[in-house]
Amino acid sequence: MSYGAATEGTHPWTLGEDEARPFIRKAVEAGINFFDTANAYSGGTSEQILGRALHEYAPRDDVVIATKLYMRMRHGPNARGLSRKAIFTEVEASLRRLGTDYIDLYQIHRWDYGTPIEETLEALHDVVKAGKVRYLGASSMYAWQFAKALYTADLHGWTRFVSMQNPCARTRASASSRGVRSRGAGSLAVGTTPAPAQTPTTSARHCTAPTTARSSMRSAPSPRHGESAARVSLSRGC
Repeated sequence: MSYGAATEGTHPWTLGEDEARPFIRKAVEAGINFFDTANAYSGGTSEQILGRALHEYAPRDDVVIATKLYMRMRHGPNARGLSRKAIFTEVEASLRRLGTDYIDLYQIHRWDYGTPIEETLEALHDVVKAGKVRYLGASSMYAWQFAKALYTADLHGWTRFVSMQNPCARTRASASSRGVRSRGAGSLAVGTTPAPAQTPTTSARHCTAPTTARSSMRSAPSPRHGESAARVSLSRGC
């Protein structure tokens, strides 16, 4: 999410390829082997930058590449969501951008209220069986939705989610009780930072923690580290 063309997508603060590659290389050299992105990050350029860098810095079998789908990628009625058509289209597009023949962890970025969960899960199961994806994960949904997805997959014998990326404690607890690994997301939102706190905000659709203003995070110094809050927060990972 931090890397991509600033002129693409909705993240104008991202680092371009030349600036991003030293961070990715340093991560690999430090022993980090899990890299998470999404098809929609910076209009797909995040996947391209990550894929090219990892191809150069690490053997494919030594790294775990995770990406996501759901968000709008282009104009048109089938340009977003978790329908069978969208899943088959987007997995191929992500494979091309990443420059790999399989994705280690393929995650649904949001719950699709316009597509039956049965259609979504069967299509995801099919891309696993086709060898394009190794494992499935989920992100940002209510606990009851996650429980329904796991129950439906088990009922039909389809591949179940093995991870949940969600800032909501109730969903993390639901995942843990069902043998699913919880993944951190948005440390700037749920982690402790030294920036002056602003008025807490909550989302009507998703359970989120109080956040602080990005502008203050970028500039406020940390009394403990002598660095900006943004720099300290980045070191925590997200």
